[in-house]
Amino acid sequence: MQDREWPQESELVVCTVENVKDFVAFVSLDEYGGRQGLIPISEIATGWIKYIRDHIREGQKIVCKVLNVDRNRGHIDLSLKDVNEHQRREKIREWKNESKARKWIGFVAETAGEPAIGIEDAILDKYGALYPVFEDIVTDGDATIKKLGLTKKASDALLHIAHESVKAPHVEVIGNLILTSTQPDGISVIKKALKSAEPKIAGVEIELLYLGAPTYRIKVTAPDYKKAEKALEKAANSAIAVVEKSGGEGKLVKKPKSGKSQ
Repeated sequence: MQDREWPQESELVVCTVENVKDFVAFVSLDEYGGRQGLIPISEIATGWIKYIRDHIREGQKIVCKVLNVDRNRGHIDLSLKDVNEHQRREKIREWKNESKARKWIGFVAETAGEPAIGIEDAILDKYGALYPVFEDIVTDGDATIKKLGLTKKASDALLHIAHESVKAPHVEVIGNLILTSTQPDGISVIKKALKSAEPKIAGVEIELLYLGAPTYRIKVTAPDYKKAEKALEKAANSAIAVVEKSGGEGKLVKKPKSGKSQ
């Protein structure tokens, strides 16, 4: 479980700039109860800095890397220059998600009539963070709730809040299905094969698109790549089996992954 009292060295943290001096900036760490940290001018940006305020200002939200933590003296040394743009965006996204998740857990606690800290600790013990549990609930609620070991009231409230607040993430995989038949009733065989290529799979959507004989596109949308790939194989194999049974041929040509999340 995450130590929520002090950050760890090399950890990325979200900070609010409180006071900018000539050679140092003082910040509060948003994720650690507003503990104060400092950024020396040498860690503000690369190269020579004439005016520190050209790079940082009071009230600004920034992402810093923890250089050193001295709990006895209460000192936290930080670096702004060691954080690249990608790391900054990802950390801000993570921080915003955790902030939302903590608010949602407050709603869960209020509904269940239980302390929020107990629910948070149960989630952190299994996940190390709060937001991922909400994503897991919308894709596999029963297994996730069982793993947490919460009371029925808290579990029911958590399920309700998760489904109200989070859209299920999904990925897409695409393949071209090539089907040929030389039989007199070949068109009927292909139609039957395509119908069999749309099996009912929980949480999965399968879409077929005619590209021009003998090629048909299969697009599978699922919560994760493992499930999507399995569904694509099942759909393609069903169609190919129908065609081959009638003396025809079939094969699946996979496309590169094109995932997206919501």
